[in-house]
Amino acid sequence: MSAAPPAGTLTLAGKTVSRLGLGTMRLTGPGTWGDPPDRDAALSVLRQAVHTYGITHLDTADAYGPHTVEHLIRDALYPYPQDLLIATKVGMIRPAPSVWAPHGHPTYLRAAVEASLRRLRLDRLDLCYLHRIDPEVPLADQLGALGALRQEGKIAHIGLSKINPETARVVAKEIPVAALQNALNINDRHDPLLEVCRDHTIPYVAYRPLDAGRLTHGQGLEVALSWLLRLGPHVAAIPGTSNPHHLSQLVQAAGTWSWRRP
Repeated sequence: MSAAPPAGTLTLAGKTVSRLGLGTMRLTGPGTWGDPPDRDAALSVLRQAVHTYGITHLDTADAYGPHTVEHLIRDALYPYPQDLLIATKVGMIRPAPSVWAPHGHPTYLRAAVEASLRRLRLDRLDLCYLHRIDPEVPLADQLGALGALRQEGKIAHIGLSKINPETARVVAKEIPVAALQNALNINDRHDPLLEVCRDHTIPYVAYRPLDAGRLTHGQGLEVALSWLLRLGPHVAAIPGTSNPHHLSQLVQAAGTWSWRRP
């Protein structure tokens, strides 16, 4: 039996999930490219996160590898526990290591969703983010493609990643938005999107919560996670790691957090 959900829970994409999730970008090779140096360790991180520590929110993307992490998640965890939320992203292409480019043509987005479903062995994606808005394609077309896939039952909920508050307000009036995702941490702490999410009752998913590893030393881990989770019950954190020992430290640090105000 897995442990209680780290840092409590929130409702995300129709599921009650742990507020401490796991970002999976680090489960690849250098430059977020190809297989991880130690595939067994990557599989162990995923299994321990879900089965040992009670993390029920995994955040991934088809661009991680590309495709590498979706395969790892399937190999580590399929058949999936009922309470597990797998959130993936589409809309980025990877021409080379450390190179990222938005690609939001509706035909491509449809093909990307279909491919993620096959890699993950799912009939429907619980939560599918538009990884980045493509400035070369009308936003309405990009959202329309994901909306059509939702109507067809291939996506349950839609989210957006790296989005500014003005665009978020417009989108929230047009379609049901299940989550918004931006970088946020104690070193980079100003994001007006937090208020947009609070006003529209949308979960805010903070990626890079440890500032790309800069906040993992000493008590920095506990302070960073505590600060983030105190921003409101609608906030979730998705730190990433490829190291089983570091994963245990993350869970331990999240366990020291409480909702009591300082």
